[in-house]
Amino acid sequence: MPNRSHGPLHGRPALGLLGHAGEGTFLTQDEQVAVIGTLVEAVDGAVPIIAGITAEGTAVAAAEAVRAVEAGAAAGLVYPSHGWLRFGFQPGAPQDRYRAIHEESGLPLILFQYPDVTKASYDLPTQLEIAAQPGVFATKNGVRNMRRWDTEIPVLRAEHPDLQILTCHDEYLLHTMFDVDGALVGYGGLAPEPLLELIAAGKARDYVAARAVHDRLLR
Repeated sequence: MPNRSHGPLHGRPALGLLGHAGEGTFLTQDEQVAVIGTLVEAVDGAVPIIAGITAEGTAVAAAEAVRAVEAGAAAGLVYPSHGWLRFGFQPGAPQDRYRAIHEESGLPLILFQYPDVTKASYDLPTQLEIAAQPGVFATKNGVRNMRRWDTEIPVLRAEHPDLQILTCHDEYLLHTMFDVDGALVGYGGLAPEPLLELIAAGKARDYVAARAVHDRLLR
């Protein structure tokens, strides 16, 4: 089992960029590097920078991670190959993707679990195998199937107790907030302060407080 020591986040807020639904897949390689470098300079070490790794193939994704490290990124959020959304993937391909990216770049990585309705969603054995790899310190889980969440997250916790669990369920924040170490969601760019309150309430097992924050966010 890898020694994660909580990874580069150390329980702190972090700044994610180059996401698949934002600028990550729309910029040139030079522009991606410039975005990372600009934000690294702007935060001046105050928060870690998490760079999305979105390139389609494994080799080009590994090269993207190398550039991210050189630009100052502290961690990488690894997206599945986008072709998998339509066609699925061969067994072992996700594991190979994470392994190659970390071996090539040394970048600490976050496992990204896609929605259950897509063909890029990893079954539990695949998640466990990726989580066991060197360099993988957290998982951003957006499976969007609460039956899978409720059955798979406890297994991930039991098998990898030092793996950070991050929810990305914008629409299921309240349900998932009592099982996580943090969140990596779009809300973070819109209402970071209430989101931090919600995380704190979830960790304190205070449902009443969490529900009150959730209702504010829901509007």
